[in-house]
Amino acid sequence: MKTALSSLLLLALWCAPHPARAQDACPDRSAYAPAREIVADLQRITAPEGVQEEYAVEIGGIRQWVNVRGQDRDNPMILFVHGGPASPVIPTLWQFQRPLEEYFTVVNYDQRGAGRTLLLNPQDAVADTLHIQRYVDDAIALAEYLRTRYHQRKLVLMAHSWGTVVAMHAALQRPDLFHAYVGIGQVINVRTNEQVSFDYGLRTARAKGNTEAVREMEAIAPYPGDQPITRERIVIARKWPQFYGGLTAYRAESTYFFQGPRLSPDYDDAARCAINAGSVFTLGRLLDEFLQVDFTGVEDFPIPVVMFMGRHDYTTPSEPTATWLAKVRAPYKQGVWFEHSAHMIPWEEPGKTLVSLLQHVRPRAGIGEAGAATP
Repeated sequence: MKTALSSLLLLALWCAPHPARAQDACPDRSAYAPAREIVADLQRITAPEGVQEEYAVEIGGIRQWVNVRGQDRDNPMILFVHGGPASPVIPTLWQFQRPLEEYFTVVNYDQRGAGRTLLLNPQDAVADTLHIQRYVDDAIALAEYLRTRYHQRKLVLMAHSWGTVVAMHAALQRPDLFHAYVGIGQVINVRTNEQVSFDYGLRTARAKGNTEAVREMEAIAPYPGDQPITRERIVIARKWPQFYGGLTAYRAESTYFFQGPRLSPDYDDAARCAINAGSVFTLGRLLDEFLQVDFTGVEDFPIPVVMFMGRHDYTTPSEPTATWLAKVRAPYKQGVWFEHSAHMIPWEEPGKTLVSLLQHVRPRAGIGEAGAATP
């Protein structure tokens, strides 16, 4: 369980990094090459009006890696902001994204300090730029670039976990760029999230008679309390809620996600190792800022907002998001509960993810649920 738990902690900014470090030897995964070729063939977009591109573009003074996929260039475009902060979606998008590509052109990018973007730039040139506002500026600049390159009037902004911090700020600062915002595993208030998550873990551990978990969690209680939220306290506070299905519902581990990049045709061995290296590189530099994140004071949201909320999410608990959504004023707002998901909604319930996007988001981009243009 120790190895699985250390991997789980990679997903969220407030969790401790994987034991791997940037200087460690990169494992040879060439044995997976035949499987990658099959995945690549399955993913290949052959529709003449489709788009399947990967490239580096200069954003915010560095080169950032971009992946664009869709069956029809005329479909609405989604800009997806991944979690982490260094947990890119590109190496696992093959697990869930293909159905979305029939109705949207989907853009994923490796943020600064993450994945292939980490490999494209000298770390010394990036280290001092790792601040939330810089990530926000990157997302805005990329949205502007995509509008021009793909002749889009506006984009749909979609984000997961840590990415919701970046995307919420981007939507608030540049609403003119976006048809709508979709938050998945939304962060509203970090301290509230910490408390809800911890309480769930301790409550569940007591109910199941897990004396090890109770002992570890009681040692840092009350949490977060008035003490500093250190990495050491965060590791304990996150360990048990995720073990009890707070990351992937009904599962103690999420191997499908953390080992999924081994089958990705979009990532070579160096890029796969850069996932862990990016977590190590970014975590300490962003943690203090992240712990101050609080959107509870946002009472008016300038564009349509849709929140996808996992009923079992205790990585970024859904209750604070539902409370915020009930009070906020917006041109359109909708909360969608995913009853069999925790934090990994697109992976856990990909069918409902697509249906929800068609029902609540595509119409906001001027396209009806059946595909007809709307006024």
